[in-house]
Order: sequence, then structure tokens, then C-alpha cells
Amino acid sequence: MIDELKVVRAGFAPIKGTRHLPQDRVVLDGQGVVGDRGFALVSVEETDPARGRVLRTVQHPSLVAVRAEVAGDRLEVDLPEGEAVSAEPVATGERLTCDYWGRDVELELLDGPHAALFSRWLDRPVRLARARRGDVVFAGAVSMVTTASLRDLARQVGQDALDAARFRPSLVVETDEPYAEDSWLGREIRVGGATLRIGVPIPRCAVIDIRPETGERDVRLLKTLAAHRPLNRAGEPAFGVFAEVVTPGAVGG
Repeated sequence: MIDELKVVRAGFAPIKGTRHLPQDRVVLDGQGVVGDRGFALVSVEETDPARGRVLRTVQHPSLVAVRAEVAGDRLEVDLPEGEAVSAEPVATGERLTCDYWGRDVELELLDGPHAALFSRWLDRPVRLARARRGDVVFAGAVSMVTTASLRDLARQVGQDALDAARFRPSLVVETDEPYAEDSWLGREIRVGGATLRIGVPIPRCAVIDIRPETGERDVRLLKTLAAHRPLNRAGEPAFGVFAEVVTPGAVGG
């Protein structure tokens, strides 16, 4: 029997590391959320030890404050201070093999005003690139957190509520019991028009301590989770679960 869960928030970020934005409607297919992390930024500074690597949020937390959205063929990027660009990224014909968490990914370099805007914001030269579906996703095609777990964690850190964007989930689903999702491994659930099979818990890092609006660390969520949640071998606490798409479909809208 397939259970149905109510989705209260769906979202993604079109550029790896930028603000995780809510969406009225998302489409799930076998590779995850359509449009999720289709672009990435790459360091191109000759003296940068990270040259040739995909920029990651944990090393560049200010990326979280940048809004990026796709509107037709145009990629719109807005900085917190108000500067913005909107243009169609144009392929240059250049391809670059980059490191992403220890694995090689091939990226297609792009031209447009976006790279210059990000370079000024990050204070280092970067290039915008197009990534193949799933190549710059750490693990799990779909990620999910629950309302009851978010409420419980907010209570533990003395907050009225926590912005789900801190956890960058594909879906937030409604639950009554905190951490009930820990027992869902292998279970199939329906969300909107799609069916998912629940996978393993999501290990968390310091990115969850970053306030999405500013890119600055404020609440010590990671330390709080580590004190009472299961840890993996790397000492990372679990919060939320991964899932794979069994039956494609739309959520919301």
C-alpha cells in the first residue's frame, strides 16, 4: 500500500550553492527535480588551490544569499545589495573536467554577464557552467524534511520556526511526529502526481547554520543536531531523508 503525504513546500536552486527558493510547482522524474542545479560555478583563478573545482556552499557561504531563477531561456541572478543580471547563457564550446567531492564531472562553460557578477560578489574570478543532470548533486535525487522535525529542532534552539531553505530540501512534507521519517526506509509514498521510495537519512554539515537571506552563520543547528541525532562515520548528524523517484509526476500547481 502506498501512503500519500501532503507537501507544504517544494523548491530547488538552479545554480549550485545559490538560494534555495520555493516553487509553486516542481516536476519529478527519474533524475530528481527538473531544473535543480543545472548550473554551477567554477573557480578559474590561477593561484586558487580550488581552481578547477565546482564551488561548494560550505566554502563559499555568501552564495546562499544570491537568488537565481530561470525564466524561459534567460537566467536571472539577483544579489542581496540589489545588483542583478538577466540574460541567456551562451555555450562557448569549451568543456572543463572539474572535481566535485572527489569525483570528476564534465561541465560546459558559458558566456554571459553572470560570471562577472558572481566574481565581484565572491571576490575571485569564477565561470558559469552548465552541468549534466545530477552531476553536481551530492547524493540522492530527491531530499525531504518534515514539518514535525523542523518544529522540534526550532524548539531546541529557542526559535519560533526555522526556514526550511536552510536544509535545501526538494520537498517538505507534513507530519505530526518528529523524526518519524527515520523509520521510512524502503517505503513508497505518493506526493502529488509522483511516487517516491524513501532512502537513507541525510547527513548534515555546517551549511545548515547559514541564514539564507544573508549567507551568514547565526544559529548553531549542526551542534544541536549532533547532540541528539544519529551520526554517520564522519560524525555528521542525520536530518531528513533521501528518496528516489519511482513514478514521475508533478507536485503542486
